[in-house]
Amino acid sequence: MARDPRYDVLFEPVKIGPVTARNRFYQVPHCSGMGYTRPQTLHRMREINAEGGWAVVCTEYCSIHPSASDDPYPQCTLWDEDDVRTLGDMVEKVHRHGALAGVELWYGGYSTGNTMTREVGLAPNSMPVWHGPVQTQAMDKSDIRTLRRWHRDAALRAKRAGFDIVYVYAAHGYLPAQFLSPVHNTRTDEYGGSFENRARLIRELLADTKDAVGGDCAVAFRFAVDNLDEQVGITCDGDGRALVQHLAEVPDLWDVNIANFSADARTSRFAKEAAQEQYVAFVKTITTKPVVGVGRFTSPDTMVGQIRRGILDMIGAARPSIADPFLPKKIEEGRLDDIRECIGCNMCIWSNGHVVPLACTQNPTRGEEWRRDWHPERVATRHADERVLVVGAGPAGLEAARTLGLRGYRVALAEAGLELGGRVIREARLPGLAEWARVRDYRLQQIGKMPNVEVFRDSRLGPEHILEFGFEHVCIATGASWRRDGRGRSSFAPITGWQRQGVVTVDEVMDDAAAIEGPVVVYDDDHFYMGGVIAEKLRGLGHDVLFVTTAGQVSPEAQRTLDQGRIQAQLQRLGIEVLVSHNVVAFDENGVTLAYVYGGPSVTRACATLVPVTSREPDEALYQTLMVNEDRLRKAGIRSVRRIGDCAAPGLIIAAIFAGHRYGRELGSNDSEAARDRVVLGARRKEAS
Repeated sequence: MARDPRYDVLFEPVKIGPVTARNRFYQVPHCSGMGYTRPQTLHRMREINAEGGWAVVCTEYCSIHPSASDDPYPQCTLWDEDDVRTLGDMVEKVHRHGALAGVELWYGGYSTGNTMTREVGLAPNSMPVWHGPVQTQAMDKSDIRTLRRWHRDAALRAKRAGFDIVYVYAAHGYLPAQFLSPVHNTRTDEYGGSFENRARLIRELLADTKDAVGGDCAVAFRFAVDNLDEQVGITCDGDGRALVQHLAEVPDLWDVNIANFSADARTSRFAKEAAQEQYVAFVKTITTKPVVGVGRFTSPDTMVGQIRRGILDMIGAARPSIADPFLPKKIEEGRLDDIRECIGCNMCIWSNGHVVPLACTQNPTRGEEWRRDWHPERVATRHADERVLVVGAGPAGLEAARTLGLRGYRVALAEAGLELGGRVIREARLPGLAEWARVRDYRLQQIGKMPNVEVFRDSRLGPEHILEFGFEHVCIATGASWRRDGRGRSSFAPITGWQRQGVVTVDEVMDDAAAIEGPVVVYDDDHFYMGGVIAEKLRGLGHDVLFVTTAGQVSPEAQRTLDQGRIQAQLQRLGIEVLVSHNVVAFDENGVTLAYVYGGPSVTRACATLVPVTSREPDEALYQTLMVNEDRLRKAGIRSVRRIGDCAAPGLIIAAIFAGHRYGRELGSNDSEAARDRVVLGARRKEAS
């Protein structure tokens, strides 16, 4: 299909200093969970983005010296010539597809304790680092000169590696931003005090970098113009604006955002598309240099609006490029309905927080491009002319059907109910999670184009139906149900009194399928997002809600999706009482009995309705019944029966999508092992004869 002329502006070239980007799509630096420890995984991922049409593809934060080491969290490094050769491989792969390669030079300051390198970190003052019982060394004039040399040397290494764009990084609370902050910088010399003094190091780093590589490489400046989550004295109407005025024409490109990272990358529950515009819109009124910014852009019309209204020159993306690396090409080719829109769940950041390669709810191939040789837009053709029955149209079943359909199998997708999407569509009705429906919508859009995939609603199947149909392969994706009895990670035993009237499951709350009377106790032993949104829904219905959790804070797992603090603040704003570090051990006519997890006397709180958010029971009865008699399966012509997703092991939506995709990819294949990105020493020994 031809590109819609409305979007022509997105494909205009943009000159950035001595280099030119072929269009306005810019993959900004973002964490990968890969870094220098998994270079093959990382470089293939970046190459896929370049292939997908991004004009600029950047690294994640790239340390300039061992005294800025974020291990165990993966980062890139430019410490020596080995790093030059390693990152040169990424540059070569990105250039192969006509994209520019950018590198984000980074020094952490207060952010790193350097527990792996055991080097002393440098910062404006000697203060505790963000995590751990470590303090930084206050930089004297010699240290500042040394830092500038390290930064210049790293820039020269970047040039030797072939990078087109080299960053000075003063965002997300790292060292250059620490010097600018009147809160984090209490120096009294020429690098502290007045605005000009606090901006001095940034100006020097930009000048040093331009002097070192400016003739061949563009010098980009990444700057957070405002800090939402911490009062550090940098705001878009204060020192943030002043710095843009101070350095307006110095860098070749302004990459602007907000800080800290938890504000920059807010989930869709708390920030919608283009949410940063109100903070960064002023930048283009001050500088003539190109400006790139982010806003979790997925709509081409929103992107065009950012350009036409003079907000940005280039459309920056991290999470949307993860969800769909081919987003630019799909816009260029007029295939808008093929775009996998980011849902803003931050599972990509969650993966990095667990120190593993990026994964994505919408894009199950992310992080698997090298490990499993998965391409986001291509799959192998079917292994044989065989039929597949997929039972259950939740996230796992939908993704399995989509992938099998792409491969050319004849697929029947049977759903017991009238509505497709399973848990995705139910959770999308909870407060703030509406964009999660995109998981269903994308897959239904794709399946609707496939004549070889038939969808059957209101089709609850039993074992006898499946045996009669004669499909060669059967995939059971019947999901899971939230437990009523309160069993979970803190107690494998049920809550005393769980059978009583007044105990309501999460599923019943989501479906409005139970009478709720207040006061309500939401008991969260799951520790992620569900407890909070259930409490918020019930409060929105007018009930007094007590949120009880076995954890020491609300939704601790949401630290890794960057919204734990916002969730806890939301409950407080709504008037939901929070009680941490307590178990619910009993429920009776007097209310709930709560036990402090560290011991001591129990307490009783009034409760008419108890909602346990603890764990789920796999809905595996159909699978287990089928597998009782494997001879019957063979006689019916069924060659394989598999259970996938929550039906096999209840987990997150991202896991269900991955399971469905993997089933669809691997049916009829022997390729089930992922390659390991590691250093192997010596030759493999021959097996003894």
